[in-house]
Amino acid sequence: MLTESSAAVVRATLPAVQAHGAAITGRFYQRMFAAHPELLDLFNRGNQATGAQQAALAAAVVAYAEHLVGASDVPWGPILDRIAHKHASLGITPAQYTIVGRHLLAAVGEVLGDAVTPEVVAAWDETYWLLACELVAREARLYQGAGVAEGGSVWRAWRVVERIRETADVVSFGLAPADGGDVPGFVPGQYVSVAVDLDGGRGQQIRQYSLSGRPGAARWRITVKRVRGVAGAPDGMVSTFLHDRVAVGDTLRLSPPFGEVSAVAGDGPLVLVSAGIGLTPAMSALEHLAVTAPQRPVTLVHADRAGTAHALRDELPRLHHALPNLRTALWYEDPDGADGLLTELPVRVTPGRVDPELIPLAADAHVHLCGPLPFMNQVRGGLLRRGLPSDRIAYEVFGPGMLRDAE
Repeated sequence: MLTESSAAVVRATLPAVQAHGAAITGRFYQRMFAAHPELLDLFNRGNQATGAQQAALAAAVVAYAEHLVGASDVPWGPILDRIAHKHASLGITPAQYTIVGRHLLAAVGEVLGDAVTPEVVAAWDETYWLLACELVAREARLYQGAGVAEGGSVWRAWRVVERIRETADVVSFGLAPADGGDVPGFVPGQYVSVAVDLDGGRGQQIRQYSLSGRPGAARWRITVKRVRGVAGAPDGMVSTFLHDRVAVGDTLRLSPPFGEVSAVAGDGPLVLVSAGIGLTPAMSALEHLAVTAPQRPVTLVHADRAGTAHALRDELPRLHHALPNLRTALWYEDPDGADGLLTELPVRVTPGRVDPELIPLAADAHVHLCGPLPFMNQVRGGLLRRGLPSDRIAYEVFGPGMLRDAE
């Protein structure tokens, strides 16, 4: 809880901070990277270049301040858990919160100028450290649960033991610990961070990829889509590196599994809704259920550009055989080429994009969403309008964005 005096100051200055949020966070990143260039290795440079990271930070700090002063009733526990899992997957340390706090408060002063009195600085410093302390505590528990020693590294070397070309733009990598040790378990829906050293002295970059295989298997699997730049944007740094440079026998640095979202929540009907490469947690869920709960009613809803772009599609016949209560509904923008699948399975292929009104939905279903933000916003909004409670819609967001409130 904020002290009463700080709460009054934060409440009075929130409009100014909110109005100048992008400028404040933009200046913050400039200051911090100039003083600590090594931190560039932790941040997605693509999101930095587009401004998405700056916007997300500004929105998060303002929203947390609104929460503290009672100006918002958005539950903050799930949001803090989501941030903490992402931070733990990057190996964020408590000392780095001190660096962030120093430069963030300095950026507030530089942007707002004379309006930033000592009282304003003290109030926002208190706000920041309440947020930081909550995250540090959550992250410490996550590190302990993952077996990461205090002050230790999250990174472990994994050897590529299999590489499978799924589609023209998607590759799966089978991975085993390079040290020959145990393969940690995970929950379908969790992800790992992959750190690579880019060519030309461009430093390290880290990306998160959902584990797409079965928990308990002798190896992990990640399935990576090549990110192609559009409208002048550059190609994805890490996905391009993995596609072009990584072969069987190479090693990669991976974090333990993190992520607060389970793709197999509940014990009743389950609906897995995905688009594009967002299918990876859904495939992990199907692999898991085929072994642990083969009779569970499951509906797989997937959207893609075409059958040829639908990664891991060849695994569906085996999974349908293992899961007798699995139903599959596909939406292809270009339905040509779907006939072969239709002859093998009880699969419905609909031309165009997913219509949430047509998703098979039992009243007691749990739903897991993964895909581009506009897709998930559309589907979640449609399911809420159909009466599905929001606490039975889980979703995974990669990158700095969050789902908007569609209720």
